[in-house]
Amino acid sequence: MSSDADDRTGTQAAIMEATYRALCDHGYADLTIQAIADEFEKSKSLLYYHYDTKDEILVEFLSYMLDQFTVEDAIDTTDSPDDQLRSLIDNFLPASPDAEQREFQIALLELRSQALSNEAYREQFTRADRLIKDTLADVLTAGIDDGTFREVDVEPTVSLLASTIDGAMLRRATIAGNSTAATREALTQFIETEILTGE
Repeated sequence: MSSDADDRTGTQAAIMEATYRALCDHGYADLTIQAIADEFEKSKSLLYYHYDTKDEILVEFLSYMLDQFTVEDAIDTTDSPDDQLRSLIDNFLPASPDAEQREFQIALLELRSQALSNEAYREQFTRADRLIKDTLADVLTAGIDDGTFREVDVEPTVSLLASTIDGAMLRRATIAGNSTAATREALTQFIETEILTGE
């Protein structure tokens, strides 16, 4: 890779990291390009050179996060399919998220609401949904193949799991005092009674 390419990659990563910090601190509504620039350690002119609006930066930020995602970030691929499935639920729906996780989750929900009217956001969240569902489907399929899981219909099972996780995240972010404990317990029960073979 050339020095120029390294510089571009480094600059993009720095902009995305600054965007993450600013988004967690300010949320979508109060976020400005200046707030991102304040978190950006390199020349502020670089930020304004590459982007005209905060939405351009945020769509790029979503794309960047998805590009960086690997299955190994979410699960240990050497674990059993049962453990992998439970790890995915823990990652997507943590029992006790810390302050930064809560702030970022709320910010993502704010961004997701933009997908109602903005096609660029819709494309990125559609891509994220497909990535999550594909990961769940791969784990379920592996478990069926090795006899850990029953021969469930993968597509509707994945849809149920993903929709349940989405709903629990939304309720925790928007309803005072709401936790995910009951949903996590219900998902555990569903895995044990409907997915595991019990052998």
